[in-house]
Amino acid sequence: MTIAATPTPDPANTPPAKASPAVPAAPAAPAAPTTPAAPAALKADIRDRITTRHRDALLSLSRRIHDHPEPAFEEHRAAAWCAELLEEHGYFVTAPAYGLKTAFEATIGSGPTTVALACEYDALPGLGHACGHNLIAAASVGAALGLAPYAEELGLTVKVLGTPAEERGAGKALLIEAGAFDGVDAAMMVHPCPFEVAEFTSFALGTLEVEFTGKPAHPSLDAHEGRNAADAMTVAQVAIGLLRQQLPPHWKVHGVTTFAGERPNLIPHRSTASYEIRAAAAGDLRELRERVEACFRAGALATGCEVTLTRPEPDYLDFRTDSELIALWRANAAGLGRPEPVSKDAFACTDMGNVSHLVPAIHPVLDITGGACGPHEPEFAAAARSPRGEQALLDGAVGLAWTAADLATARRNRGRVHRPPAQEPLGGRQSATDHGSRRLTWRSAPS
Repeated sequence: MTIAATPTPDPANTPPAKASPAVPAAPAAPAAPTTPAAPAALKADIRDRITTRHRDALLSLSRRIHDHPEPAFEEHRAAAWCAELLEEHGYFVTAPAYGLKTAFEATIGSGPTTVALACEYDALPGLGHACGHNLIAAASVGAALGLAPYAEELGLTVKVLGTPAEERGAGKALLIEAGAFDGVDAAMMVHPCPFEVAEFTSFALGTLEVEFTGKPAHPSLDAHEGRNAADAMTVAQVAIGLLRQQLPPHWKVHGVTTFAGERPNLIPHRSTASYEIRAAAAGDLRELRERVEACFRAGALATGCEVTLTRPEPDYLDFRTDSELIALWRANAAGLGRPEPVSKDAFACTDMGNVSHLVPAIHPVLDITGGACGPHEPEFAAAARSPRGEQALLDGAVGLAWTAADLATARRNRGRVHRPPAQEPLGGRQSATDHGSRRLTWRSAPS
């Protein structure tokens, strides 16, 4: 379904006359040393549009999403609210988009440089917006509203992507497969956090659903006829526990048993578990998965059971920050008065990592709690609706818009953004979606 086949012109998107003396000077926002910045007056007006003209609408959007949390693939209201606001300000909106019911695409401009702004809006079951995705969505929409009247002047095509299911489901990997990021020159978003980080890094994450199938039997009458699926799970967990000693420090394995029998007077013929594996890079994740799956096969072999291993969602790849884009962001964040960023090792996982394997991307995180609490904690949900959180929303929107404007200016003045020769080449679509959700059944050898 396509909304607004012909976008309605928005008077607020008409740029002020270039000679107007009413445009204030932009705050100090030093550009990267080798990259030309967008004009100061243009950036000042972008900031004014976001923080003054569109402020109430953006805060209202964030609060509505926060107050009506929707889990992965069910974010119908959040997606509609974002799309409606963009449509009201001249964006051509397609919803749903790319085969996902709660994804959308909104575009404006026809310039040669295409910048994608990612809107995340899924909530955590039982915790609401304890990861602050309401702020993420509103910041990306805000950046888009600030850029709208200048897209053609800057040589930009602005593409806002509603990206469902970040918390579970790897929605951006699915969007990559459907072609949502084809032709994109840069992808951007911001994320709330308990500290300020520019060069964000993340773990690669894989998921695994495990099911052992045995044979029921009475535990005293004919126990020898049974095949204990709970024992198979125990053997596998012991093997994983022993494996951990030989794993590199940044390789993590963790999971929970979700079923292991119903009553003690019956040998369990079925057991299930959910596991996650994490590694510093996608290549390491593949090796770690093989070693963990071997532990579950060992459980089946030792007990005479059958094991079915299912990968329920795409792998989340490690995030690769683009050096040129983050230099632009750093200068703009400093101009906004954001705290000095700190360096942090990988501490989270995101499907924006998959995007960063395909196109240049940034994912700076913005401090909204001063370390008092972190994502996925109940207190963080409250912080995502606090004045400090909403200031980060506005700063993030302006910073993203300024960075996009600087990128377009650099492209126009230099033909391309310089990429240091030492940087690892970006992978293609295959590497960004290398997950192959699958179901693997392994039977023990007959005794």
